[in-house]
Amino acid sequence: MNEHDGQVDEARAAAEAWLAWVDRGDAHEAWRRASELFRRMVSEEKWRESLERAQLPVGRAVSRTFRSGTYTTELPGAPDGEYVVLEYATTFERKRNGVETVTMQREADGEWRLSGYYIR
Repeated sequence: MNEHDGQVDEARAAAEAWLAWVDRGDAHEAWRRASELFRRMVSEEKWRESLERAQLPVGRAVSRTFRSGTYTTELPGAPDGEYVVLEYATTFERKRNGVETVTMQREADGEWRLSGYYIR
Protein backbone atom coordinates (compact mmCIF):
# COMPACT_ATOMS: atom_id res chain seq x y z
CA MET A 1 0.00 0.00 0.00
CA ASN A 2 1.31 3.41 -0.99
CA GLU A 3 0.86 6.61 1.02
CA HIS A 4 -0.79 8.22 -2.04
CA ASP A 5 -3.31 5.44 -2.77
CA GLY A 6 -6.13 7.61 -1.39
CA GLN A 7 -5.32 10.44 -3.80
CA VAL A 8 -5.08 7.99 -6.70
CA ASP A 9 -8.49 6.52 -5.80
CA GLU A 10 -10.10 9.98 -5.52
CA ALA A 11 -8.56 11.14 -8.80
CA ARG A 12 -9.60 7.91 -10.52
CA ALA A 13 -13.23 8.35 -9.44
CA ALA A 14 -13.19 11.94 -10.75
CA ALA A 15 -11.50 10.84 -13.99
CA GLU A 16 -14.07 8.14 -14.63
CA ALA A 17 -16.91 10.61 -14.05
CA TRP A 18 -15.19 12.97 -16.52
CA LEU A 19 -14.65 10.18 -19.06
CA ALA A 20 -18.40 9.51 -19.00
CA TRP A 21 -18.92 12.96 -20.57
CA VAL A 22 -16.42 12.09 -23.31
CA ASP A 23 -18.11 8.72 -23.83
CA ARG A 24 -21.46 10.48 -24.30
CA GLY A 25 -19.87 12.78 -26.88
CA ASP A 26 -20.45 15.87 -24.73
CA ALA A 27 -17.28 17.86 -25.44
CA HIS A 28 -18.83 21.01 -23.93
CA GLU A 29 -19.49 19.43 -20.53
CA ALA A 30 -16.13 17.62 -20.54
CA TRP A 31 -14.38 20.96 -21.15
CA ARG A 32 -16.49 22.76 -18.54
CA ARG A 33 -15.56 20.14 -15.92
CA ALA A 34 -11.82 20.30 -16.69
CA SER A 35 -9.33 22.16 -14.49
CA GLU A 36 -8.98 25.92 -14.61
CA LEU A 37 -5.43 25.47 -15.96
CA PHE A 38 -6.72 23.26 -18.80
CA ARG A 39 -9.51 25.71 -19.69
CA ARG A 40 -7.04 28.64 -19.69
CA MET A 41 -4.67 26.77 -22.02
CA VAL A 42 -7.26 25.16 -24.33
CA SER A 43 -10.33 27.02 -25.57
CA GLU A 44 -13.59 25.09 -25.75
CA GLU A 45 -13.48 25.23 -29.55
CA LYS A 46 -9.90 23.93 -29.67
CA TRP A 47 -10.82 21.15 -27.20
CA ARG A 48 -13.79 20.07 -29.32
CA GLU A 49 -11.59 19.99 -32.45
CA SER A 50 -8.81 18.08 -30.65
CA LEU A 51 -11.23 15.50 -29.25
CA GLU A 52 -12.83 14.96 -32.66
CA ARG A 53 -9.39 14.62 -34.28
CA ALA A 54 -8.25 12.11 -31.63
CA GLN A 55 -11.44 10.04 -31.87
CA LEU A 56 -11.83 10.10 -35.66
CA PRO A 57 -9.43 7.23 -36.44
CA VAL A 58 -10.37 5.07 -33.43
CA GLY A 59 -14.03 5.83 -32.77
CA ARG A 60 -15.58 6.06 -29.32
CA ALA A 61 -14.52 3.96 -26.36
CA VAL A 62 -16.33 0.63 -26.09
CA SER A 63 -14.66 -0.53 -22.86
CA ARG A 64 -11.79 0.50 -20.62
CA THR A 65 -9.83 -1.20 -17.88
CA PHE A 66 -7.83 0.71 -15.29
CA ARG A 67 -4.11 -0.16 -15.53
CA SER A 68 -2.24 2.25 -13.29
CA GLY A 69 -2.28 5.50 -11.36
CA THR A 70 0.72 7.55 -10.29
CA TYR A 71 0.69 10.48 -7.87
CA THR A 72 3.20 13.27 -8.52
CA THR A 73 3.78 16.90 -7.61
CA GLU A 74 5.68 17.79 -10.80
CA LEU A 75 4.82 17.41 -14.47
CA PRO A 76 6.68 18.77 -17.50
CA GLY A 77 5.19 22.06 -18.67
CA ALA A 78 2.83 22.38 -15.70
CA PRO A 79 3.07 24.30 -12.44
CA ASP A 80 3.98 22.33 -9.32
CA GLY A 81 0.91 20.91 -7.64
CA GLU A 82 -0.85 17.62 -6.99
CA TYR A 83 -1.42 15.43 -10.03
CA VAL A 84 -2.41 11.85 -10.68
CA VAL A 85 -1.59 10.28 -14.04
CA LEU A 86 -4.00 7.43 -14.82
CA GLU A 87 -3.68 4.90 -17.60
CA TYR A 88 -6.48 2.79 -19.06
CA ALA A 89 -6.37 -0.08 -21.53
CA THR A 90 -9.20 0.94 -23.84
CA THR A 91 -11.03 -0.80 -26.65
CA PHE A 92 -12.37 1.67 -29.18
CA GLU A 93 -14.81 1.07 -32.03
CA ARG A 94 -11.94 0.84 -34.55
CA LYS A 95 -8.92 0.13 -32.33
CA ARG A 96 -8.70 -2.90 -30.06
CA ASN A 97 -5.58 -2.15 -28.02
CA GLY A 98 -5.78 1.55 -27.28
CA VAL A 99 -4.44 3.40 -24.28
CA GLU A 100 -6.02 6.44 -22.66
CA THR A 101 -3.86 8.57 -20.39
CA VAL A 102 -5.83 10.89 -18.13
CA THR A 103 -4.04 13.44 -15.96
CA MET A 104 -5.99 14.84 -13.03
CA GLN A 105 -5.04 17.91 -10.99
CA ARG A 106 -6.18 18.71 -7.46
CA GLU A 107 -7.42 22.28 -7.52
CA ALA A 108 -7.56 24.82 -4.68
CA ASP A 109 -11.08 23.67 -3.71
CA GLY A 110 -9.73 20.15 -3.14
CA GLU A 111 -11.50 18.67 -6.18
CA TRP A 112 -9.68 16.57 -8.78
CA ARG A 113 -10.23 17.85 -12.32
CA LEU A 114 -8.86 16.92 -15.72
CA SER A 115 -5.64 18.59 -16.84
CA GLY A 116 -4.68 16.26 -19.71
CA TYR A 117 -6.20 13.59 -21.95
CA TYR A 118 -4.38 11.53 -24.56
CA ILE A 119 -5.29 8.58 -26.75
CA ARG A 120 -2.73 6.27 -28.31
